[in-house]
Amino acid sequence: MPTASARSDVEPFRAMDVLARANALEAQGRSILHMEVGQPGAGAPRAVLAAAQAALDGGRLGYTEARGLPVLRDAIRDHYRVTYGVDVPDHRIVATTGSSAGFNLAFLAAFDPGDRVAIAAPGYPAYRNILRALGLVPVEIETGPETRYALTAELLEAAHREAPLKGVLVASPANPTGTMMTPEALKGLVEACEALDIWFISDEIYHGLVFAGQQETALAFTQNAIIINSFSKYYCMTGWRIGWMILPEVLVRPLERIAQSLYISPPELSQRAAAAAFSATRELEEIKAGYAANRTLLLETMPKLGFTEMLPVDGAFYLYASVRPFSNDSAEFARRMLEEAGVAATPGADFDPVHGHAFIRFSFAGDHAVIREAGERLADWLPRTG
Repeated sequence: MPTASARSDVEPFRAMDVLARANALEAQGRSILHMEVGQPGAGAPRAVLAAAQAALDGGRLGYTEARGLPVLRDAIRDHYRVTYGVDVPDHRIVATTGSSAGFNLAFLAAFDPGDRVAIAAPGYPAYRNILRALGLVPVEIETGPETRYALTAELLEAAHREAPLKGVLVASPANPTGTMMTPEALKGLVEACEALDIWFISDEIYHGLVFAGQQETALAFTQNAIIINSFSKYYCMTGWRIGWMILPEVLVRPLERIAQSLYISPPELSQRAAAAAFSATRELEEIKAGYAANRTLLLETMPKLGFTEMLPVDGAFYLYASVRPFSNDSAEFARRMLEEAGVAATPGADFDPVHGHAFIRFSFAGDHAVIREAGERLADWLPRTG
């Protein structure tokens, strides 16, 4: 019998496995507090829903050009001008079926099989899984407290000396660490990439969700970066599966050709709805204020429960904490916490194959009442730490 391809032999996305088990327990009547998936608790803004309804009322929805509707690309262009003071030509903007499609397209357009691409550890697991599935080599560079769990030019240059890299992918704010790179640090990394003649891919999907520090797009420092962003996080449109890319001139047509064959186009309904998202800032900032309150509560509560080692929480909506006071196996810790306390969180092996056994990620994107009750359940469940 034929067998599955070698490229399909990637690690599971454990956050989704935890979600599946949490949903199964809920179906049995259990009360489960969801802190496992990076998904906003709020729905799409009113302006987005109104635009979607208008699109539905307008009649047929069909294919668009592969790069997306002009109305959406114009809205993204204006967003960069207003938010960052950066001018981006419309033809370099590409709408995508979520950021996930953006990663696929970026990797296919910029790299050939066997190319080495650097990513930070800990980091988002889909990076290494997609790279491996496409025949690329993820080079996980270990980061630590001395760099606030962010890649630096020095770390990148050292990895490149060991064996040549073709690219690096950086997220700021990062998942799961929450680390926000300073504009100066981001600029230094961009300049290092240009000196080494390697692609710089900037994952900016958590822009807008910054609580400490200053966000900056890599486009402020170069026109050669590949920018990936999404409406899923700040804009609360996870299930709409819509994102965007900004490309260097040399990749526009190659990536468009690949997109035409892989996806034809992103869903027209989601594109028309997303174009209205940039007008919903007041509503979205209110939602962000809720995340900020959740963050404050967790930063006050978790050390009292014994989680004394926590990574930076500059941005995004995650708390990445050590479970060493309780366990040397975060997967087993997360399993028991779900089954016994009804609190779902993601074990660190998703984000760091080497040190992840000692860490767990809590998402604080849900309701404030959920975060508070999670703290109360953990206080009853965890062993007393004195």
